[in-house]
Amino acid sequence: MSQQRSLTSRRISSASILKAVITGAGIGILVISFFVFGIDKPNPEWGQYWRIKPLILSSLMGAIGGAFFYFTANRIFRGMNNTMAILLGMVAYFVILWLGVVMGLDGTMWD
Repeated sequence: MSQQRSLTSRRISSASILKAVITGAGIGILVISFFVFGIDKPNPEWGQYWRIKPLILSSLMGAIGGAFFYFTANRIFRGMNNTMAILLGMVAYFVILWLGVVMGLDGTMWD
């Protein structure tokens, strides 16, 4: 006897992925806000609107990381242990978020 696998693909729920993206972006904004709004006297060479770049880049990378976590934990590794897939998604999310913080703070606090 041979086993048959169902080849039906699971649909991607736009509400679920949107929730993951918004959560990822929110965490990104919270993390970068700790650094950006914790400065009492910024360097005058940074300009008046120096906070905009870190806030936008970190929230954008957080959103990308949230989407990556969603696909990693829920879709891609179906044969993998669920705990391992979630841990892989979390590690990837934090690496992506860290890269966003570094890119956002480049030229200001990350010199």
